[in-house]
Amino acid sequence: MRDEELLAAAVANNASWCDAVCRSHGYPGTFSSRLWTSTRHRLRFYPNAITLRPEATVAEVLAAAAAVPSQPFAVKDSFARLDLAPAGFRLLAEGSWIVRDGGPDSRDGLDEPAEPPDHRPRWERVAGPDELRDWETAWDGGDSGDAPVFQPGLLSDPRCAILVCRGEDAIVGGVIVYAAGGVAGISNVFSCGLPLDRLWRGIGRAVAAVQPHMSVVGYEEGDSLMAARQAGFHVPGSLRIWARPSPALAEGPNVTPERGAPPPIGRTRWGWWCGRGRRAGSSA
Repeated sequence: MRDEELLAAAVANNASWCDAVCRSHGYPGTFSSRLWTSTRHRLRFYPNAITLRPEATVAEVLAAAAAVPSQPFAVKDSFARLDLAPAGFRLLAEGSWIVRDGGPDSRDGLDEPAEPPDHRPRWERVAGPDELRDWETAWDGGDSGDAPVFQPGLLSDPRCAILVCRGEDAIVGGVIVYAAGGVAGISNVFSCGLPLDRLWRGIGRAVAAVQPHMSVVGYEEGDSLMAARQAGFHVPGSLRIWARPSPALAEGPNVTPERGAPPPIGRTRWGWWCGRGRRAGSSA
């Protein structure tokens, strides 16, 4: 695929994944030619709107947000083209789409061992509700007390593979693979102390085992993006995350993430609306 095709596939795949998560909570989204929306959910980490085409306009996004004027609203600006600040949105983060074209040699450069195979952390598919709960606790950085994001029904979705990386007896990393739009989308990449180069080599092996010869897409930022690029991914475009806090909360003196406003700078802002808990490679 050309970069433009891979970028379009990455955006469509990510919207399909977000729709699957929202649908599992009873909030199925709506797809138009230029926008995906699920306006009424308040799920942690997941946006209410995703632009599907670079031609999507501010007016289209604001029309969707106007349907729920009294609640928080998050937007994934998939092509980093919108300015929502005049409408009261805050720019939370910017990231980069990552893509790696598939083919008969799609494993090359991703699975070269840094250590003997017997010493590699092992990647496995999460197989049941108890394992999923343990996976989400690691992904979320501990027992947050919040309602689970990932429902057991996702485990029976043939498009979805929730993968856990184990070292000794502990979870050391994870990723979700979602096949849609002709590509394998990776998201919710996290590490519990596993060095990023080893994490991304392991992801390459794990995705190739689940979806062999399929192009792999996703998005990252910071050190994890650098590690992904070293593992053979390249960047075809950028995205932005915007969020509007609830008007009733935005001016309050005790606004907190749990009450609906964007989290403070000290917490991983990127994670709150991008489908991440702990940032890959982070210790907190």
